[in-house]
Amino acid sequence: MMISAAGFGLVVGALLGLVGGGGSILAVPALVYGVGLPLAAAIPTSLVVVGASSAVAVLPRLRSGVNWRLALIIGAAGTMTAFLGAMVNRLLDPKILLLAFAAIMVFAGFRMLMPSTSSGGSCALPGGGVHWRSCLPKAITTGAVVGFLTGLLGVGGGFLIVPALTLILGLPMMLAVGTSLVIIVINSAAGFAAHLGDLRIDWAVTATFAGAAMVASLIAGKIGARIPGKILKRGFGVLVLVIAAYVAGQALLS
Repeated sequence: MMISAAGFGLVVGALLGLVGGGGSILAVPALVYGVGLPLAAAIPTSLVVVGASSAVAVLPRLRSGVNWRLALIIGAAGTMTAFLGAMVNRLLDPKILLLAFAAIMVFAGFRMLMPSTSSGGSCALPGGGVHWRSCLPKAITTGAVVGFLTGLLGVGGGFLIVPALTLILGLPMMLAVGTSLVIIVINSAAGFAAHLGDLRIDWAVTATFAGAAMVASLIAGKIGARIPGKILKRGFGVLVLVIAAYVAGQALLS
């Protein structure tokens, strides 16, 4: 179990460091199908792993790769709805949750593969400014939706945050990656707090998984900062679709 946890931790951390997401959507399936944890334990474990590795992955991007104001706005909005998502999680069958997980991933993956129709947006104007009157409602709505899904599905939300930042808010891919990592840290902390009431977690597995993910995310974060945004965006979309197919298949066959 520990070897599996370390191996999957390296993959999760590498994805977070490269594209600011994707590690979270792999963490839950990896913990359930690869390590053998029940879904109730995999969800809080994934939040610890993803939050810690995202905090490390953002280090190489601190100077110019994060829109801090947007990150804090989206993260704050998500903190409030994460608790609602955790409440709904306790009421639903695990198979339904995994199928919902796969459906959301399919949507996000196809959106990332679609070509961009414009440059910039209300939150990232071509001249470098921000039109806060139209950006703020979008940012708050994005944060609320992602926060709810964080509590519901046990994900940091990067697989939705990155598409939202690039497609809805108009941030360049490189800036979206760093901003996403900060939001994931905030959302993961809120989601974990929301699960404290019925916490089931194997701390030895969590420490092994998280340690490997943190090392990989730091290395991948330095590499990812040098890769063109278009390549990262397409790779992210393909990855999401592949994982969605696997999760859906496992849920239907279980």
